Amino acid sequence: MAATFDVLAEPARRRILDLLLERPRLVGELAGRIGLTQPGTSKHLKVLREAGLVRVRRDAQRRWYELCPEPLAEIDTWLAPYRRLWSDGFDALERHLDTTPDHSEETP
Repeated sequence: MAATFDVLAEPARRRILDLLLERPRLVGELAGRIGLTQPGTSKHLKVLREAGLVRVRRDAQRRWYELCPEPLAEIDTWLAPYRRLWSDGFDALERHLDTTPDHSEETP
């Protein structure tokens, strides 16, 4: 999982994953959308592929890149206790606000 976090630390790679979440894409389309050269985008795709976050599907001369969600599910599992922590904090804030008198209608 540490390797997945290392890979996701790069903003361009996160943007690539965001685009692949919508649908499979060709490297040229990804390059255009994230504003990098095709070789630069290919380097990021190689890192994502090696981390298991994307896979390549060949269609004649074209290579379609697709999202592999399994490593992201591992991160989601790791984040679950933290999500509960945040949720508990928001619930406590909501209870506090519900018991606080509403002063919004008072005029100075």
